[in-house]
Formats: sequence, C-alpha cells, structure tokens
Amino acid sequence: QLQLVESGGGLVQPGGSLRLSCAASGFPFPFEDYGIGWFRQAPGKEREWVSCSSASPGRTTYADSVKGRFTFSRDNNKKMVYLQMNSLKPEDTGVYYCAAEDHYYCSAATAVTSWDSWGQGTQVTVSS
Repeated sequence: QLQLVESGGGLVQPGGSLRLSCAASGFPFPFEDYGIGWFRQAPGKEREWVSCSSASPGRTTYADSVKGRFTFSRDNNKKMVYLQMNSLKPEDTGVYYCAAEDHYYCSAATAVTSWDSWGQGTQVTVSS
C-alpha cells in the first residue's frame, strides 16, 4: 500500500526556517519514477501547489510565491523528499502535504486532481 508521511512542521517566527520531510513507502515502481509534489492549505482556502520534482531526472519547479526561499530535494535511495523553507512569512502558514504520481513530469502539477496519492499533512505556523 502506497503511503506518504510528512513531518517537520511547527511554529516558527517570521524570517525563520523549517525543513519538512516526506517518507514514502509501498511504491510499486522505483522511487525515481515518481513525480513528487508539495502543496499547502491555509484555513478557509483551497489547497495550493508549492513545488514539484518530476520523475527522473527529477527537475524541480516552484510556485512564484516561494521561489528563492524554498528548496525541494529528494533522496531516491531512502525514498525521502524534503522541503527546506527559509525566510518564512506569515502567509506561508498552513498544512503542508506531499503528493505522488507515477511517471509524472509535473506537466499540470498545480492541479490537485493531477495527483493520486497524498500524505496526511504537517502543520506549519509562521507567527511572532
């Protein structure tokens, strides 16, 4: 059974940093054959795309709102993905989710419906 588990969320002051992790298990194909996405959802708002790493060769794209502040990385051997978040702002607050789709190259990554598998999310709160 394919499973994604996020961790690393918490409360941080504006300008601070957090590193989110997403552990994958039960994937029927090699992990490098999966596109992996990060999304976030603030209270009362729709789920918003943050970043996507394609299936091999693992090209990464970012939403304009996080470009230059967030960095996506993945360790295919460990089946782990990470989202390093720097210079955090209050508007970055929300529940952060990782998502997976096999043989996916982020062509329509911003659409929630493009992704079949989701984690349960981890809360990030940016507040003084």
